[in-house]
Amino acid sequence: MKPFPDFRSKTFLLGHMREIMDFYHPICLNTEDGGYYNEYRDDGFITDRKTQHLVSTTRFIFNYVTAAILFKRQDFAEAAAHGVRYLDEVHRDPEHGGYFWLMHGREVVDTTKHCYGHAFVLLAYASAMKAGIGGMAERVAETWGLLESRFWEPERELYKDEISRDWQTVSRYRGQNANMHMTEAMLAAYEATGEARYLDRAETLARRICVELAATAQGVVWEHYGEDWSVDWDYNKDDPKHLFRPYGYLPGHMTEWTKLLLILERYRASDWILPQAILLYETALAKSADLEFGGMHYSYGPDGKLYDLDKYHWVHCETVAAAAGLAERTGQERYWQDYDRLWRYSWRHLVDHDYGCWFRILSPDGVKQSDIKSPPGKTDYHPFGACYEILRVLGEAR
Repeated sequence: MKPFPDFRSKTFLLGHMREIMDFYHPICLNTEDGGYYNEYRDDGFITDRKTQHLVSTTRFIFNYVTAAILFKRQDFAEAAAHGVRYLDEVHRDPEHGGYFWLMHGREVVDTTKHCYGHAFVLLAYASAMKAGIGGMAERVAETWGLLESRFWEPERELYKDEISRDWQTVSRYRGQNANMHMTEAMLAAYEATGEARYLDRAETLARRICVELAATAQGVVWEHYGEDWSVDWDYNKDDPKHLFRPYGYLPGHMTEWTKLLLILERYRASDWILPQAILLYETALAKSADLEFGGMHYSYGPDGKLYDLDKYHWVHCETVAAAAGLAERTGQERYWQDYDRLWRYSWRHLVDHDYGCWFRILSPDGVKQSDIKSPPGKTDYHPFGACYEILRVLGEAR
């Protein structure tokens, strides 16, 4: 096998981001219905030309605007604007407000209003604002208002998860995942606008999930809660591989929180942030490490038992970004050692060196689970975003 690249170098990180864009651009541009094609085989063949998921639309926008800024590519900016138009014109609910979860071309399939999806709407608009796409300041402010009026629970200082199209029926389920991605979106909105309310909200969400609720769940981030935000220890226990709400503790979300906490600390230092970021990271690696085959397992239960032993691409992406952040923040070489080790595993097993991008899921021993590289929702946003954040940590995102 060829020698490993220098995973800490700007040249490698930018090159890897270019390879990701080369896989999707320009074939992902849906010229029939607008927006983007969502599902791809390993070789890039489009296997579904109609499904358009809110998470895919918004993540493609994020990828495109980030690439437009980094690579100074006007065609990427135009591709981002193409996605913004579909988000505005097709995903947006013209009658009740908010954004539809799932489309078939330009027809609505699922009208549910998910907080998770709306977090990515805010992220997409904030990212597009950074790239100079017109009208985005208004969209960011409008989305803030929608979230305040429909999803925010001021007495809990957290966001509700799932609401019917007409906003009349609210699910009893509450989850940390939507609030985690809302933290990410609020940080992006703060970076785009400079308005303190977004940073205030990011700090509130991080403290509530990573400190106050964690204190009720063995000190770390649990995924699922009841309507009163009490821990639901059994949610989806019989479906541990649920796509959006898998059972148990997710080490990948703990390291993703580490990354977000370190971004928060850049803008607003607080004594609790670094210790909690380290605790989440160390717990995640201790619980998930595969000492036989390498890499990280996916989930474990309150009893410490592993529930899903598979290797998910996004877990490794978020963890290398977290490791880089901790290495830079603490000056400790051991985090760079984690970074290099997990990149080597990913480079050997998760990155597709024939066609580009990352395989979505591998078995514990490293065998890919499907020839569908990118189903709806993937877009390789995690490796793309991880490389971008590592560049920021290294002071090279310019």
